Amino acid sequence: MVRTTVGGTGLRVRLTNAFGDREVRFGHVYVGAALDAAPPSYVAEPRDTDGRTSAGRAGAALATGANRRLTFGGRAEVRLAPGATVLSDPLPGPVQARQRLAVSLYLRGGSGVLTGRNRATAPAYGQQAAVSPVYRSTPGDHAADEDGGAYTEEAAVWHWLDALIVAAPEPVSAVAVLGDSLTTGVGAETGHGWADLLAWGSGIAVVNEGVSGGKVLVAGTGRAAEERLTAEVLTKPGIDVVILAAGVNDLGAGARAEDLIAAHRRIVTAAHAAGVRVIGATVTPFAGAVFHSPDAERARQEVNAFVREDDAFDGLIDFDAALRDPAGPARLLPRHDSGDHLHPSAAGHRAMAAAVDLRSLRPNHPPAP
Repeated sequence: MVRTTVGGTGLRVRLTNAFGDREVRFGHVYVGAALDAAPPSYVAEPRDTDGRTSAGRAGAALATGANRRLTFGGRAEVRLAPGATVLSDPLPGPVQARQRLAVSLYLRGGSGVLTGRNRATAPAYGQQAAVSPVYRSTPGDHAADEDGGAYTEEAAVWHWLDALIVAAPEPVSAVAVLGDSLTTGVGAETGHGWADLLAWGSGIAVVNEGVSGGKVLVAGTGRAAEERLTAEVLTKPGIDVVILAAGVNDLGAGARAEDLIAAHRRIVTAAHAAGVRVIGATVTPFAGAVFHSPDAERARQEVNAFVREDDAFDGLIDFDAALRDPAGPARLLPRHDSGDHLHPSAAGHRAMAAAVDLRSLRPNHPPAP
C-alpha cells in the first residue's frame, strides 16, 4: 500500500531487485485504488473515541473494478536479474494526488535475498494497521484480487517496490529525503513520519528515501548514503532538491565529525553536478539512546555547526533546534521523545515537518546566503 503525493497521468511502477542474489520472476503485477483511509494530518492525528489513532484503517481491500494489470514491454510477466531495475509501461488515465494505491505482485518460484524497505512502522490494531502497510497473501496468484480476503499477514517491509511515477500536468517540485529511520517514520504512533507530513502539508512531490539503520559513511541497512544518492535517488525522474537528514547512526557507531562532514561535502558536490540542490538538516539529539556517548555528542555538535554555518548547502532545516529540550539540549524534549530517546514521537515528527521552510523546496529558490 502506498499513497501518492502528487497527481498525474500515465502511472508507471518501478521494481528493483537491487540486493537480490538470484533472478526473481513476477507472473503478474497489478495496481489499483485501495479503499481509502484518512491521510495523515499535518497538524494532529485523527482519533477514535477510545483514543487510538484511526488513520490507515482500510486494510488490503481495493475499490471494485479498480485493479489493473501492468505490463513490461508489453508483457505481463517480468523477470528481474540480481541488481536489476525495471519500469512498467504507463497505464492510461489519471491518478489523483494523495491517492492510496495497492501494488500487488505475484512471485513465481523462489525469491532468494529480498530487496525491501521498511515504511510500515506503526503498530496495528487487530487486522487494521495504523499506516499503509504491506500484506502477504495465502499461497497462489492473488495479484488480481480486490476483496483483500487472501491477504492475511501484515508485514513491515515493501518488497521490490522502488517508485511510482506519473507525468504531472504542470511543473512540480520533487524533493527526495535521503535519511534513516527518522525519515521512515519510526517513533510516530501513527506511522506518519515528518516526510509524510511534509508531503500532505505542502503539495510537493516528496520521495521518501529513508532506510532504517542507514548510514552516511558505510553500509548500514543497504548502501551507504553516498552510494544511495547516485544509485537510488538521482536515478528517479524530476528530482529538484535532496534533503540530507542522516548521520545519527554513524555518530552512534563512533564516526568522527570530520569524516561525516567530508562525506556531506561529497554528497553536495555530486548532487550539484546533477543540477540538484541540497538542503542540509542538523542531527537530532539522542542523549539517553543506547549508542549515545560523550564523544558522539561532541561530534554531533561539530557536524551541526557545519550544517548551520558552512556555505556548502543550499538551505538549512534545523531539526536539532526543533526537537531538543532547552533544559538539556543533548536530549529530546520529553513530548518529542517516542521513549527510546532517539526516535521522535508523533508530536516530534510534526515539529520536524513544521521546521521545514517550504519556500526553500520550490523550483528556482535562490541558494541560502
